[in-house]
Amino acid sequence: MRNLICISLVLLIPFTSFSQNKSIFPDTAMQAIEKGKYPNIDGIVVAQHNKIIYEHYFNGLSKNSLHDTRSSFKSITSLLMGIAIDKGYIKSVNEKVYTFFPQYRSFKNLEHNKLDMTIKDLLEMKAGFDCEEWNSTKDCEDEMELTKDWLKFSLDLPMAHKPGTFWAYNSSAPMVIGGIIESATKMPLAKFAETFLFKPLGITDYRWTKDPTGHFMTAGSFYMKPIDMQKIGQLVLNKGMWQNKQILSKRWIEESTKPITKIEDFSNVGISKAKHVSPQPTYYGYYWYNEKMVTDQFSYNVVFSSGNGGQYFMSIADLDLVVVFTGNSFGSWKSKLPFEVLIKNILPYVKKK
Repeated sequence: MRNLICISLVLLIPFTSFSQNKSIFPDTAMQAIEKGKYPNIDGIVVAQHNKIIYEHYFNGLSKNSLHDTRSSFKSITSLLMGIAIDKGYIKSVNEKVYTFFPQYRSFKNLEHNKLDMTIKDLLEMKAGFDCEEWNSTKDCEDEMELTKDWLKFSLDLPMAHKPGTFWAYNSSAPMVIGGIIESATKMPLAKFAETFLFKPLGITDYRWTKDPTGHFMTAGSFYMKPIDMQKIGQLVLNKGMWQNKQILSKRWIEESTKPITKIEDFSNVGISKAKHVSPQPTYYGYYWYNEKMVTDQFSYNVVFSSGNGGQYFMSIADLDLVVVFTGNSFGSWKSKLPFEVLIKNILPYVKKK
């Protein structure tokens, strides 16, 4: 994101490196990483059975540094919508999107049954907006950043397809999700997120970008600690449970993370160029991804968020495992190298629960 207005809740702590002294991984597994074989990886956190078993930072990042989550934050936006539904502020994902915005009175570009768009359409990236950021064929985010009201810009976008019929990745859909949450709860989004998600998880240090009118960016540009990203992955792995308290319903976690839409001709593992692995297709849910890691030795399904540059919160249920990567390979295939690290250096050494 460029030309951004940010809200800062902490001061950045000077960069230092940190590595846990003990881990389950042999030296040969992590030596290459720690000696710089993957220079575009900034941080790795691995937790099993809700305990950190490996933690290491690179390139000046430290345990207390805030890192841009990029589009991985879309997955957190999905969790916020789940909380709003769980608590009864919103009836279901089948509610019509445009009924939540009476303050705007009228909307532009009402072709292709725009007013029939549902929350589910937004969550599945099937809103129908004339935007396609996946292949950079029509990046609406750059245009959005030049406006004062990113929510109104998104609501007024022209349509290319009937809602619910065509998968097209974009940043405007989650922007509208944030607006729906604010409208339904009558709370500023930052307050809602702090009250019902961040504070219960002990996430207190972060920076959140907002537009000039005060709408918080729900598609990315949220900065947090890698160790707090692990908490998000853990919440998903635990089916919405955190320290014996149900933060989100199990139903929402299962619904939002299931593989709904196959992304045609795409595999994160395939792009990573990892050897001795069988690339599998990537599937999309409600801003969460699914992909199987398949080799001659193992086959595990991974539920994960994904952000440009190599930002991933990964949950592997079969191993009771959470893995977080942060990186700086923006706009490069190298942003997929964490999948090679996962397959080659982590999964072979983790025992099943």
